[in-house]
Amino acid sequence: MAAEEINKPPSLPPYPEMILSAIEALNEGNGSNKTSISKYIESNYGDLPAGHIALLSHHLNRMKDTGEIVFWKNNYSKPDPNAPPRRGRGRPPKPKDPLSPASSEMAPARPRGRPPKDPNAPPKPVKPKAATAGSGRPRGRPRKMARPAGGITTGSAATTSAAPMTAGSGRPRGRPPKVKAASMTEVSVQN
Repeated sequence: MAAEEINKPPSLPPYPEMILSAIEALNEGNGSNKTSISKYIESNYGDLPAGHIALLSHHLNRMKDTGEIVFWKNNYSKPDPNAPPRRGRGRPPKPKDPLSPASSEMAPARPRGRPPKDPNAPPKPVKPKAATAGSGRPRGRPRKMARPAGGITTGSAATTSAAPMTAGSGRPRGRPPKVKAASMTEVSVQN
């Protein structure tokens, strides 16, 4: 901040004063936006530093945070003491309760993590597990069935059967290998 104040000409008033005078002079109903404030300052104060836009944004944000000006619908205006507080979209912020020094001394900070077990506490009684009321089958996915002892069969009897193939039919899983026909082995001649 010291470098910014050195670069400013001595005749230039502080930015908060220029901003407040611009808002008062423009006297717009809903407040003045940043560009109109900037144009007013440029026309009235002439010789401004190179980073004027950045400085203006910085001071507008600072004044908005301190409550010197109110930001509503992209416009800056002076706060009206009689006006009710305006609420923006979304959830309102939680009220900030300033902690007094007396309340912080009363409650010591709790350590992080799970508290250790009390060795003097009596053990909790063990509850018996409730019997499973149901079909009597075990829980979870059933076990895989054993493969048939016949093995994989090959031949015309297996290929001509019209019955749909099931998991234990003797064929390996997946897509069958492509059969090369005699007509596909000929090489075509290109012109």
